[in-house]
Amino acid sequence: MAAKFDLEDLKRRMGQAVNVYKDELAGLRTGRASVNLLEPITVDAYGARMPLNQVATVTVPEPRMLMVQVWDRGMASAVDKAIREANLGLNPIVEGATMRVPIPELNAERRKELVKVAHKYAEQAKVAVRHVRRDGMDLLKKAAKDGMGEDEEKRLEDRIQKQTDETIVEIDKLLAAKEQDILRV
Repeated sequence: MAAKFDLEDLKRRMGQAVNVYKDELAGLRTGRASVNLLEPITVDAYGARMPLNQVATVTVPEPRMLMVQVWDRGMASAVDKAIREANLGLNPIVEGATMRVPIPELNAERRKELVKVAHKYAEQAKVAVRHVRRDGMDLLKKAAKDGMGEDEEKRLEDRIQKQTDETIVEIDKLLAAKEQDILRV
C-alpha cells in the first residue's frame, strides 16, 4: 500500500536537481579562472565527442589564467578549436601540447548576460523540482486509492510541499550568491 511511496527518493531527486544547478553555475565565468569553466566543453577526439577532461588536464596557475595540458599532442588543435567554439569568449594560446587560456575582464554588458543565464538555470532547476513534487503527489494519490488513510495522505502532502519549498529556497540562495559573484567588480 503506502510502501510504494518513498519520501527519501523524492528528497534525493530534488537534491540531484540542485546538484545539476550547482554544476551549471560553476561553469559560468566570473572573471576568475576556474577549472569548472572548461568542464562543459566536448572535443572531437578519436572519432567521437569526448569531455575535455578525458583528453587533457586543466590547471589554474594564476588567478586569471587556465593551463590546458593535452595528453596526445595530436589533439591540441582539436582542443583549441573546441575551446574557441564553446562561446565562452576564451582564446587559447597554443604552445605545443600546452595551452594558456587567459581569462579576460568581464565588461558590464557581459556580466548582465551572465546573470540572465544564471536566472535561466535557476528556473530550469525549479521546474525540475516541481516535476519531482508532481510525481510525488501522483504517487501519493495512487497510494491513497490503495487504502492509505486521509490523515497520512495529508501529512505526506505537507511534507512533500515543505521539501519542495526548502529546495526552491536553496536554489534562490545559490542564485543570489552567484549573482553577487558575477556583478562584483
